[in-house]
Order: sequence, then C-alpha cells, then structure tokens
Amino acid sequence: MPPPVRLHDLRHGAARLALAAYTDLKVAQAMLGRAGIVLTADTYVSALPEAAHQAAQETAQLVLNAASALGRKLSA
Repeated sequence: MPPPVRLHDLRHGAARLALAAYTDLKVAQAMLGRAGIVLTADTYVSALPEAAHQAAQETAQLVLNAASALGRKLSA
C-alpha cells in the first residue's frame, strides 16, 4: 500500500504555504532548489488567488496614501 502522502506532495504543500505567507518568490525558488524562477511562478502563483487579492488591496492603499500625501483626493 502506498503512503497516504508522497514526499513530492509535501514539497508542493510547503511551497504553497510559504508563498501564502508572502515569502518572496525568489526565496521560494531557492527553497525548492529550482534553477529558474519561471517554473516556480507558473506552478504556484496562480494557485494563490487570496494572496493576489491581498496584494491588489495593499497596492491600492499605497496609491491612495501617495495621493493623500500630495494633497489629492481619490476615492477607494
């Protein structure tokens, strides 16, 4: 009987958790021992829509803060 979880599954899980915790993609690439960042990005980034949503919200807040610092009003 095969094990319930393969070692490779644990590797994927660790990568997804690291990226969900906002670990830099380059750090995740090194953690996985990959030579290039493209496969890491293609495999894991699209699987984290909640992280993408959070990044969009934080970016929007930066824009609003910059506009406010310049004395301009923008609506959220």
